[in-house]
Amino acid sequence: MARYEKQIVSKKELRTVCGIPYSPQHIARLEAAGLFPKRIKLGQNRVAWLLVEIEAGLDERIARRDARGSAPTSF
Repeated sequence: MARYEKQIVSKKELRTVCGIPYSPQHIARLEAAGLFPKRIKLGQNRVAWLLVEIEAGLDERIARRDARGSAPTSF
């Protein structure tokens, strides 16, 4: 079954679905540094991320880790 490309994940789902253990503050710092996908503003106090972008970022980090033979130091 193909995954819907516009599936979004909330801050809570970053942890529960994607296994990303970072605090909202750290995620915001990573976004500002260009090291995490940009959020989508859904409402005044609600944000989410595209799951395909989160997965692509994780795949890229895994590929870099495997290419150099060590684990990355941050997300």
